[in-house]
Amino acid sequence: MSSTGVTNLLGKSPEELRAFLSALGEPGYRGAQIYHALYAERRFDIAGITNLPKGLRERLAREAVVELPRIVRRHASSDGAIRYVFGLNARESAGGGAAVKAATVETVFMPSENRQTICVSTQAGCAVDCRFCLTATLGLIRNLSAGEILGQILVALEENRAALKPQTNIVLMGQGEPLLNFEAVMAALRIVLDPNGLAISPKHVTLSTSGIVPGIERLARGKVRPKLAISLNASSDEQRDEVMPINRKYPLDKLLAACKEYPLRPWEHLTFEYVLLGEFNDSPEDARRVVRLLANLRAKVNLIPWNPGELPYERPEPGAVEAFRKVLFEKGVPVFVRDSRGQDVMAACGQLALLESASRPPAPDVHLAR
Repeated sequence: MSSTGVTNLLGKSPEELRAFLSALGEPGYRGAQIYHALYAERRFDIAGITNLPKGLRERLAREAVVELPRIVRRHASSDGAIRYVFGLNARESAGGGAAVKAATVETVFMPSENRQTICVSTQAGCAVDCRFCLTATLGLIRNLSAGEILGQILVALEENRAALKPQTNIVLMGQGEPLLNFEAVMAALRIVLDPNGLAISPKHVTLSTSGIVPGIERLARGKVRPKLAISLNASSDEQRDEVMPINRKYPLDKLLAACKEYPLRPWEHLTFEYVLLGEFNDSPEDARRVVRLLANLRAKVNLIPWNPGELPYERPEPGAVEAFRKVLFEKGVPVFVRDSRGQDVMAACGQLALLESASRPPAPDVHLAR
């Protein structure tokens, strides 16, 4: 249910929309029309879905809503990235129990020459407590619904509609651990990946996890799934325990065993993300240990120099980054250095912690109906 007590259509599957329309005494195919309008056409005003009969539109206006995240602020980076701060309304829980409280999350829109990438949050805050990540300082506030996850994507696309490039990449790398909100995340991704929905190829959708082994195993069994990225960030259990407490529950041997069993599609590699912390995990010996850890895996590594924040770590020296990259490259491991976008507006990897300036006025509400 939405914040207004009526049915929120956003995030419902085709089957759920068909059932909802049937319950209203309407033919089931009306649900498919609404689904197409929401995701293929990005029409969010029920009155504007003109292939629905006028009487049905009037009834839906009373009994349903398309509830999108509210833009609280936009922070535009000098490199073109935009950090959106979204307000999410309180709502009833899925089971009709206690209300789910209001929350605030962040989403980053990153335009490039031939594509745009949208970094999406799956939880408000995060419970995993990676020590180098500012989001962890928030703790877990609550899970997001499928509609709240999808809404971030839809608002970012609609706001930038005039300048969109042919390809859209979706990365679940914002606030939260996606595999600890599995049902809602996968409900949203089924719509993202559906050729009749947002129609984004699995090649362009990536879910990043800190290493929740049961979630990885569950994802592996799914017929519809995104690419998988693992936040590694250390070359030994001792080191990983220090910066990623989740490693004590799912240590490297269990995590890598799950990775070895993960069914890769012919075009697919596992991605391992490695945040380089200056003089902590960025030595050539660390790099050699990473090579040994990833032996016999079809994998690539993204090296991410740590983005500064109010945490007791240092950004690695450029020479250390290059030396680390060279070790992996010379051992035949595909490796890329990823300098994060939006650092000047706290939109980069690990910086999403709702650090707002009290002196900035909120962005005006934007009506996205067409």
